[in-house]
Amino acid sequence: ISGSETDITAASKLLLPGMGHFDNCMQRFNASGLRSIIEKKVGEEKIPVLGICVGLQMFMESSEEGNEPGLGWVAGKTIRFRPEQMEASLKIPHMGWQDVHCNKSSRLWNGLEGSRFYFAHSFYAAPAMETDILLTANYGYDFTVGIEKNNITGVQFHPEKSHRFGMQLLQNFANNY
Repeated sequence: ISGSETDITAASKLLLPGMGHFDNCMQRFNASGLRSIIEKKVGEEKIPVLGICVGLQMFMESSEEGNEPGLGWVAGKTIRFRPEQMEASLKIPHMGWQDVHCNKSSRLWNGLEGSRFYFAHSFYAAPAMETDILLTANYGYDFTVGIEKNNITGVQFHPEKSHRFGMQLLQNFANNY
């Protein structure tokens, strides 16, 4: 974990975690003074980046959760669950274990077929391009829980709370990107 420009400049991979409100996360990220170096590493140097939860949501252009613009690395926006499209018994926020399905071949998903991950969220990324959707789950309806676009990868769930499945996913990112 680092907020040092020197450490980030030397990094060969980046993790962008996040938990909480989109606007607060974007404001704190922008105020950190690290946005330009991280955008250079991801956009120009094309080093791999993995966003987790709000970290993934920040990759999008905007969010229904606030007014701050996102990073815009992936076309689309972060949207709120639509309760009118769900069974009344399903609660928002979506919290708990959920089966996750992979939509395309990815090094991130090696050894994870049939896996479940832990979620805690009310919003999710909705990419404009279907080709950017890596993973989906169903909570009343299908929604995006993972994206992959070139060197940019992100997951809506919490691998750090997802036992052996999360450990495997993080190991895949560390070893295969």
